[in-house]
Amino acid sequence: MKAMLLAAGQGSRLRPLTDRIPKCMIPVGGKPILEHTIEWFARSGVTEIIVNLCSLPQVIMDYFGHGDRWGVRITYSLEEQSLGTAGGVKNAAWFFDDGPFLVWYGDNLSHCDLDRLYRFHCAKGGLATIALHHREDVSQSGIVGLDDVDRIMRFLEKPTPEQTFSHWVNAGIYVLDPAVLGFIPAEGIPDFGRDIFPRMLAAGWPLYGYRLTDAEGLWWIDRHEDLTRVQQEWKEEI
Repeated sequence: MKAMLLAAGQGSRLRPLTDRIPKCMIPVGGKPILEHTIEWFARSGVTEIIVNLCSLPQVIMDYFGHGDRWGVRITYSLEEQSLGTAGGVKNAAWFFDDGPFLVWYGDNLSHCDLDRLYRFHCAKGGLATIALHHREDVSQSGIVGLDDVDRIMRFLEKPTPEQTFSHWVNAGIYVLDPAVLGFIPAEGIPDFGRDIFPRMLAAGWPLYGYRLTDAEGLWWIDRHEDLTRVQQEWKEEI
């Protein structure tokens, strides 16, 4: 399975740190966030990786090169302007084969069991499998409603307390069938959670939710207080 790491974001809420380095290169546990994920990929047998870049791209390319040090092969997809999460994947469509591929948001950390995730995706037979994280405060997240076989029935971005129907949120880790690329427009700045997945759901296409276990975990970094929390939690994890 090939993988795409989304690393084109500016991380504006983490300035001034991100004035000098991309968000995914902020150190956690003594290494850049992105390095932890690449090491996890290599350990999981995922060695063909493409990384999209926009903000301060040379910092990432200089650090990782072609990936030899980590036992992977890294290709880069440069964007003059950020194309959005889905737009970045569409722009790199030439990289993928005719089988399912992995998409991982480069500013998140997880121990997601990629073999288990892939087997779940194949067993369900949907076009997309979205890893989900259970979160108490969902006010700044996209929540996902599931049926009793984990098929996704609805999405809602940033719900109010009265609107909250689920505490399972999009973790930014997907397995996608190549057919998903056909749902992504070539223009604009399309986002998976805001645009593509709701559109596919409305059209009746099967999407499934993979519930991350506590052992797999998810560490997200949106603001400075998140970074402080993750640096402490990740230090305890390792």
